[in-house]
Amino acid sequence: MLVDILVCVKRVPTVGGVITLTADRQAIDTKASGFTISPHEECAVEEAVRLVERFGGSVTVVSLGPTAAEEQLRACLALGANAAVLIEESDGIEVGPIATAAALAAVASPFDLVLLGNEASDTGGYQVGIRLAHLLGRPVATGIKSISVADDGSSLSASRTYRGVLETFTLPLPCVVTVKEGINLPRYPSLPGRLRAKRAPVTRLPVAPGVTGDFQMIRLGVPDAPKKQATVLGHGVAAVPALLAVLEELGVTP
Repeated sequence: MLVDILVCVKRVPTVGGVITLTADRQAIDTKASGFTISPHEECAVEEAVRLVERFGGSVTVVSLGPTAAEEQLRACLALGANAAVLIEESDGIEVGPIATAAALAAVASPFDLVLLGNEASDTGGYQVGIRLAHLLGRPVATGIKSISVADDGSSLSASRTYRGVLETFTLPLPCVVTVKEGINLPRYPSLPGRLRAKRAPVTRLPVAPGVTGDFQMIRLGVPDAPKKQATVLGHGVAAVPALLAVLEELGVTP
């Protein structure tokens, strides 16, 4: 049984601390951080590679982004993907979930399974996977933490936990699945994998005709960090009544 899988990834800023914006407030300043792909998408690539290692087939990674997104695609090739496609954005166009899904749909139709991260780490929109499935006319499952493919390759089972309850869905192939971080532990790229990825070709495609930016960037803003506040209940034994009152308010029985 062979399964041809497409994994959609996005070039996002690597932000592990305080978010700093550029002077014009149009982008995140990445001079000291760089770019990567979202953790959910790392897991999607790993899951695709594992499925192909088990059942055979191929893994293709695709990204809609600037020319520099080739770096992220090569990182995916180093992890075991077989091919990479870059759909190059036009300069100055802000592409939202509607246009992104339309651009991805132009290359996704030949694949048995399309995997995406549940959401991108920069926007957290949760929309592209669902919109892509709608355009392709395929079933979709989101927020998935476990995937297994039927032995005959006709369907897959996808599971997730919702409000403490395990939900399992059976989807006929071809289908679209968005996965969450934790579905697996992504591997580290090997040295041979890095060397192979460095030499591998990356197919470049223009954005399909009619796919244009679907919103206009006005400015970005960083939300105020929640303020931490401490209340002194008292000192020594004199603070015990106030402490008991707080515990009672919280429903804790001393």
